[in-house]
Amino acid sequence: MKKEQRLTGILLGIYLILLTWLILFKLQLPLGGWVPYRSLNLVPFGASLIVNGAVDVQEILYNGLVFLPFGLYLGMLQPRRSWWKNLLVMAGLSLAYETLQYLLAIGASDITDLLMNTAGGAVGLLVFSALFHAAGEKGIPVLNRIALAGTVLVVAGVSLLLALTTH
Repeated sequence: MKKEQRLTGILLGIYLILLTWLILFKLQLPLGGWVPYRSLNLVPFGASLIVNGAVDVQEILYNGLVFLPFGLYLGMLQPRRSWWKNLLVMAGLSLAYETLQYLLAIGASDITDLLMNTAGGAVGLLVFSALFHAAGEKGIPVLNRIALAGTVLVVAGVSLLLALTTH
């Protein structure tokens, strides 16, 4: 099982690098090419989500979707850890990102992002829990292969985007 945990750890590391680049740096290259911007919204699903007079549901869903793998990875690395402890880790990471955005003036800090990131991670953790309940430890190598394929596709897609936008 050590080999599987090592692969999961590597995939989690790649995911966290990409997640940090997405959340803090908005996929920009070179890093530091952003205009300082700071805002804080503490009203869940409030005015910060209204674009052209309508709620930007897509933005809300993306925030949940982007954290879903985090729940899967936490479950894979610590399959017997309390669900609530994993939920606290996910909420803590999301809070750290939102706080860094505010402190470094590199984006909008929003309670809705915190809630949806945590909810997305919770969905990932629930998916893992269901699979673990059905397949036990034997399911982790299967999830690792799926995560590896997904990681390769995401890295290839980001690389292609970078190649197209830098030329």
